[in-house]
Amino acid sequence: MDPTRNTALEAWMAEHGHSSNSLARDLNRALEHITGRSGKFDGRTVRDWKSGRVKWPNTATRVALEQVTGLDATELGFMPRGKTPAALTSLAPSEDPLHRRTFVTCLPAATLAATPIAARLTIGTADVQRLRQNLADLWEMDDQQGGGPTLEKAAIRLSDRTEELQRTGTATSRIRSRLYALAATFTATAMWAAVDSRQLDRAQRHMEKAVTLAGLSGDGQVQHQIWRYASMLAGQQERWVDAVAASEAAMSTSVHRGDPLYASLSHARLAVSLPGTGDHPRALNALERAEAAFERADRGEWRPASMDFYTRSELDGLVGITYLRLGRPERAEYHLHRCITALRPDQHRNRAYYAVHIAFAQLAQGAAERACTTAVSVIPPPGSTNTGRIPHLLTTFTSKLNITAPGARITREWNARTA
Repeated sequence: MDPTRNTALEAWMAEHGHSSNSLARDLNRALEHITGRSGKFDGRTVRDWKSGRVKWPNTATRVALEQVTGLDATELGFMPRGKTPAALTSLAPSEDPLHRRTFVTCLPAATLAATPIAARLTIGTADVQRLRQNLADLWEMDDQQGGGPTLEKAAIRLSDRTEELQRTGTATSRIRSRLYALAATFTATAMWAAVDSRQLDRAQRHMEKAVTLAGLSGDGQVQHQIWRYASMLAGQQERWVDAVAASEAAMSTSVHRGDPLYASLSHARLAVSLPGTGDHPRALNALERAEAAFERADRGEWRPASMDFYTRSELDGLVGITYLRLGRPERAEYHLHRCITALRPDQHRNRAYYAVHIAFAQLAQGAAERACTTAVSVIPPPGSTNTGRIPHLLTTFTSKLNITAPGARITREWNARTA
């Protein structure tokens, strides 16, 4: 093995599925967030690092690397000039002056005065990584089981724990930025769980807190996530103008401008909300933009786990709901069936959610019996907790069925079954 190669960087890239070009793209976005100007990294830059030709990048580059990877430059195999690997083990981590200028630092003076400096815990990258794993576990729970009180309570506990670390620990401004981002995401997860339980007032309180924390984090990916959640919450409350405004706020984030997959999701969420304002032409335009951006996106590029859900299937689901709201049920049913077909077997919540919308599309086409057959497949089993979006949607389906086919045999049978 070539002793000059940076094997630590190569190992991190292999673990996270990064090519030289994809890492360079992420670093360019990070540097834009830090300095306001896009970086000029490319695949050759990263290959120079891996080969060992560049052993110690400049300060701004090191900050960008730490933003993307969560690791210090020395942990990525870079070596300060004049230092040997053995000498590095005795060095205490230091904070670049650029960190202080770039990221948010915000421990209240009263807290600092009340807590002796010597007694304060040092919060570092390992603590952040453990919290990220907790977050990944929450997302897996949501993806497979849906939201609800259990998920909401778990997310609130983790948000409280993260904020406690902010109050009582000593950390660099870089770590503080990540803690704010995690607290925002935990709080937004609690908000989404409350939406799934139809606890919209509680969801609104979570959302207001999450927006504040995301702003403090300065993290474009987190801000995009929070704004699209805000759009979904406003849609649940039928505040369509607010839903559109939140989607437009997501489009103002750096990650929307820099990553076509995020741009696709922004446009898709906007399209879902626009029919409620009566702006049908703009909704169709947003769908076209969502499709085009999705085709441009590099789906193999590393992204946070919060974007794992956004597949071709999910885009088809959002397109189908948009067409349903535009009064085009045949086109809606086509896309919703494509969505259902491509879902993973463990995505029970999404399968039920989109199946109910297929039933709406079939009912809108006058196929009441077919619609009831579809809707029956997602009726919660006896003894289950009758809360959440699916029971609410089934109640709406019952109302529409009684308006569309009053007195029909299938309507009487449905009413008897769901009474």
